Amino acid sequence: MPKSKEPTFEVQLERLEEIVERLEAKESPLEESLALFEEGVRLARQCQGKLEQAKKKVEVLMKDTGELKPFEENV
Repeated sequence: MPKSKEPTFEVQLERLEEIVERLEAKESPLEESLALFEEGVRLARQCQGKLEQAKKKVEVLMKDTGELKPFEENV
């Protein structure tokens, strides 16, 4: 089966960190900052989605084996 061309979670997270650093530096013009922010929001959502998928897989595997309780949300 061919691999997806979508960047890995790690690559996306690294890019998100780069964006945060650039925005925190406050050296980019407004238009560039807005574009970076938009990209950052998109990447954050994609990373969150991948984490949710991984969490669901782990929960299913742990439910089947009965070895561990599913993840609990920290409140």
